[in-house]
Amino acid sequence: MGELFENILSSDESIFLNPQFLDFDYQPKLVPFRESQQKYIATCIKPLLQRRNGKNIIILGKPGVGKTVSLRHVLNELKEEYSNEVYCLYINCWKRDTSFKIISEICQQINYKWTHNKNFDELMNSASEIINEKSAVIILDEADKLQDHNIIYNILEDFHRRCIILITNDNDFVAKVDDRIRSRLIPDLIEFKPYNYDETESILKQRTEYAFVPDVLEKEAFDSIIKKTFACQDIRAGLFLFKQSGEIAENNSSRKINLEYVRQAIVSLDIADLNTDKDTEAIINIIKENSGKTKGEIFKIYESNEGKSYRTFQRKLKELEDKKIISLKDEIYESGKRTIVNYAE
Repeated sequence: MGELFENILSSDESIFLNPQFLDFDYQPKLVPFRESQQKYIATCIKPLLQRRNGKNIIILGKPGVGKTVSLRHVLNELKEEYSNEVYCLYINCWKRDTSFKIISEICQQINYKWTHNKNFDELMNSASEIINEKSAVIILDEADKLQDHNIIYNILEDFHRRCIILITNDNDFVAKVDDRIRSRLIPDLIEFKPYNYDETESILKQRTEYAFVPDVLEKEAFDSIIKKTFACQDIRAGLFLFKQSGEIAENNSSRKINLEYVRQAIVSLDIADLNTDKDTEAIINIIKENSGKTKGEIFKIYESNEGKSYRTFQRKLKELEDKKIISLKDEIYESGKRTIVNYAE
């Protein structure tokens, strides 16, 4: 065997048992420490089963605190028990950020295939006819990434029995919604607060017991990851660190994850954060030099200089607005809407 591969553990020596349990998108059967929120969400949906409107909900909370995973758990249970009575529609607004994209996705999820060359109103009418034969739960995840809120208004007007659930990291999201939508939506607010230290430890301990061969993790290594995860207030940071430190251990032909491998994984996590900070700094400098231009104009400059995606750009703008470093102001004009970006001196 060549030197490049001679020290690598063979497949039957891997320290990973089920690495999928460390994936961000893994859906556990039970979501610990979110039982009360899940029960409340179920209560808001329950009127649909009596052929009445459900309560609309806005779910608030930082990334990595269990918002989406908890809601998916409720949704899966609803599908298993009541799929003949309720459509369960989940849309991620990172990927579908306009009203047309969302109604197109809804059509796909309800198996309406005749979407080609149809405009928004035509698709909305067709989707409504199908959905109104039953009831619908419509989840818009990352709702603050929507380019416009028309889809919310249309769902409220055209879907007869529905429960709209909006998930967002933006505490000011409700205030940014048009008055005519807010007056119809009248949402209940559910806040997901960060996990405390013991909850963080319990969640990650369970994941590692499934993910790794028994006795792979040294106690110091485990404790170090829990402390770092709690400091980040993001369970996803812990999942990354366990997976990364396990891969580092395997690359060193080790059957144990020790503190040194964890330290190396933490460096990787911190470098990722540092690169993000550099990206943010680049956007701030562009806005300083181009304050008062539209979001689209500033993105073109950012794209040509940095080569990053519009999604990254959108997320960074939101973070800067939350920190009062910039301000975003929507202006309505004859052919649509534009957002003006100003640097807050």
